[in-house]
Amino acid sequence: MSAVPLEAAVRADSAHAEQGVEGPAALGPRARLFPALSAVYRAQLSRARVARIPLLFVATFQSVGIMILMRGVVDGGGEARAVVAGSSVLVVAFVALNLLAQYFGQLRADGGLDHYATLPVPPAAVVLGAAAAYASFTVPGTLVTAIVGCGLFGLPLTHLWVLAAVIPLAGAALAGLGAALGLLAPRPELATLLGQMGMSAALLLGVLPAERMPTLLQYARDLLPSTYGVEAFARTFGPNPDWAVVALDLAVCAGVGVASLAVATWAYRRAAVR
Repeated sequence: MSAVPLEAAVRADSAHAEQGVEGPAALGPRARLFPALSAVYRAQLSRARVARIPLLFVATFQSVGIMILMRGVVDGGGEARAVVAGSSVLVVAFVALNLLAQYFGQLRADGGLDHYATLPVPPAAVVLGAAAAYASFTVPGTLVTAIVGCGLFGLPLTHLWVLAAVIPLAGAALAGLGAALGLLAPRPELATLLGQMGMSAALLLGVLPAERMPTLLQYARDLLPSTYGVEAFARTFGPNPDWAVVALDLAVCAGVGVASLAVATWAYRRAAVR
């Protein structure tokens, strides 16, 4: 708003006060974080349920197909564990990173951020609610992929319960990255491209065994947020899992998730004021 209209508005308010006319009513307090987060989560979940289920089927079918192809290359051992764990987390990457980048890119282009900006909802609730809703769709596909992969490679199903920690932590890290890409991209087409590139990176760096990668790609793998979720899940297939190392991988994944969601919240504030 320029200085002249602002000055005119101030004068109008002064005139109303002198005439005994009340000014505009004060806005109510902003909603608290957790109730707002719950409301955004339920709204996003109900809106995306019908549209995202076919895409979730595609993500699961894609991951299972990759494991079937790798079955002819990988015999077993540590490489088989890496393929199953990476393919399972790839379902999370497809939904939480790729689709969420597209969603926020389209939301920014269509002016949907203006709608959220008018609501008394904290920016963190919008980002976290949408991220949690999209990550929720990954649970069935990840479980199916992990069970099929264990059957293909003869891995035990004993410690599949660790997915209860891997899915939300890896989902938070990838969803924060996807939301940030969608909000920072100047055009929705670019947001879609970045989301696809991120999912391709998760496919290349997460599914392929690290031992077969060049040294440069091994360093790049350490920068991918989902890598630590993949490593934590893969370690549980061994005969005697080192739970301290598993917990450390999950802690790193959680830290990256907090950082990526903080960046996404900052990107939301930046995009909403424009």
